[in-house]
Amino acid sequence: MTSAHPTPATLGQLKSSGWQSVPVKEEIRRNAVAKIAAGEPLFEGVMGYEQTVMPQLENALLAGHDVIFLGERGQAKTRMIRSLTGLLDEWMPIVAGSEINDDPYHPVSRHARDLVAQHGDDTPITWVHRDDRFGEKLATPDTSIADLIGEVDPIKVAEGRYLSDELTLHYGLVPRTNRGIFAINEIPDLAERIQVGLLNVLEERDVQIRGYKIRLPLDVMLVASANPEDYTNRGRIITPLKDRFGSQIRTHYPLDTEVEVAIMRQEARPASVGGITVAVPDYLERVVAMFSQMARASNQVNQRSGVSVRLSVSNLEVLGANALRRGLRAGESTVVARVCDLDALAASSGGKIEIESLEEGRDGIILENLVKGAVLTVYKERVTPDQVRDVIGAFEEGIIAHTGEDVASADEAQLVEQIPAMRTAVQSLTGGDESPAAVAAAVEFVLEGLHLSKRLNKDSSAAGATYRSRS
Repeated sequence: MTSAHPTPATLGQLKSSGWQSVPVKEEIRRNAVAKIAAGEPLFEGVMGYEQTVMPQLENALLAGHDVIFLGERGQAKTRMIRSLTGLLDEWMPIVAGSEINDDPYHPVSRHARDLVAQHGDDTPITWVHRDDRFGEKLATPDTSIADLIGEVDPIKVAEGRYLSDELTLHYGLVPRTNRGIFAINEIPDLAERIQVGLLNVLEERDVQIRGYKIRLPLDVMLVASANPEDYTNRGRIITPLKDRFGSQIRTHYPLDTEVEVAIMRQEARPASVGGITVAVPDYLERVVAMFSQMARASNQVNQRSGVSVRLSVSNLEVLGANALRRGLRAGESTVVARVCDLDALAASSGGKIEIESLEEGRDGIILENLVKGAVLTVYKERVTPDQVRDVIGAFEEGIIAHTGEDVASADEAQLVEQIPAMRTAVQSLTGGDESPAAVAAAVEFVLEGLHLSKRLNKDSSAAGATYRSRS
């Protein structure tokens, strides 16, 4: 919630209030110190970096460094950059009408200098919220110096001003973020000649526009993101620019499945709608996370392009959406995602995983094998051989089980009555939930796990799957 800005409305009132001007990096440092001392995280909603990235970032902020985040796609680089605004003071005074957030005590633009010289302590000031002290540019090959630094404004010249008049300037994104944070995403995509234009910003802390004999001493924290250069073919960061960033911080994907699951739960949109409740069991959430983890370790997946956490989030959303669609068709008000819904992951995974295969058309098979591997891994974690030994015996005596999207939850749940030995494994998966939807999901998971463990045969068709004994 945004609070009301402070009351001083003139330079004299600001002085009387005791407000003091500090450089933006000192401001961030002061607020970071308060959070660290209080044991609070720098950012909310960034998980898995507590022991790796965050200590490095805290060091960079305490040292007053400009920062570049280096990492593959989907590693929360942009989220961390945008969250840095939370370390700024909520409100900051500027000279009224200033385009570059002029400090009332130390104005740098012609407009602000003239206003202070004319009105003195009666100079009007306005207050800027910290959210408006952040500037961002996605680096693209067509980005120009005019975009970042500034250019002559032909309209102002047409209004009668001389070209030598500083007021004819149109300030770029960097000067307009004066006394704030400016971010450049995918900085290797920035043309090298444009990167040169940032050298002064990072070292001398000023900008020079065209042939004007002006020097704008800027107070900016510069933050950038980039993919590792060893596979970035689109461009590179020039050495002098890299040298001017105080800290380079390497990000990474979640190091364990638990963190990936937590991120998925935080980011995924719920599938429930209207009067229908959709739940994804924790073991299937873990399957989705394990799928991503296994893809990151597979030699059939291009590891240089990365396997984003967005893959896990999208897969969880699609898993819930397929369960919802199945529930709508069956007329069920309570739906629990089942193994049969995992087939929907093909659509949400195809564009996010770059398959490396010598044979055409094997992408679908490779993705299917990754899903099977994830199911088998989680099955072995959650179900012990003792829990299903008698279940296998029941199938050897002639039991046949049918599953699939067209089989109602109540019908699948009846398998526990036909095979009482399955109840122990099912209850361990449902946590005691006896609803038909939860029981059916657990039954299907156990059956698929037994098939992937080579204990049951499975016949698949468009109508669903049939599980029977291997003997």
